[in-house]
Amino acid sequence: MAKQQDMLLTSEGIKNYENELEYLKAVVRKEVAEKIKVARSFGDLSENSEYDEAKNEQAKVEARISEIENILKHAKIIDESELTDEHIHIGSKVKVHDFDFDEDAEYQIIGSGEADPFNNKLSDESPVGAALLGHKVGDIVIAETPNGEVKFEILEISR
Repeated sequence: MAKQQDMLLTSEGIKNYENELEYLKAVVRKEVAEKIKVARSFGDLSENSEYDEAKNEQAKVEARISEIENILKHAKIIDESELTDEHIHIGSKVKVHDFDFDEDAEYQIIGSGEADPFNNKLSDESPVGAALLGHKVGDIVIAETPNGEVKFEILEISR
């Protein structure tokens, strides 16, 4: 059996997963159990779409709980006290100038488990995140993305 790879997470990411897990276990599980109970009261389960829907929802909730428990089991917290502003690494916040759009953008480079590109949290495995890793202020970086090359200048690095 292959060894599960550690998932790099910030302390904020760990807390978010723990909160979601607690909510799913304490609130959502009970809501779904109640839906199943109500649907059972409708009678014949073989033709009961409410029951089928509630059981499908229960399966999704249990799968998500299992997924989060697995993530937390294999999580490795990024020690933010060890981060420097000298080079970009996982956990760094970086301000770049995007030459294609002629505008500045700010990103945080994080592990894939908490990536959220819509909130400027880029995975270290994404094309842009991987391209930025290891560089310092003033470097010009070219990232190979599915939409072609993207060119950045690194303006600032912070924790």
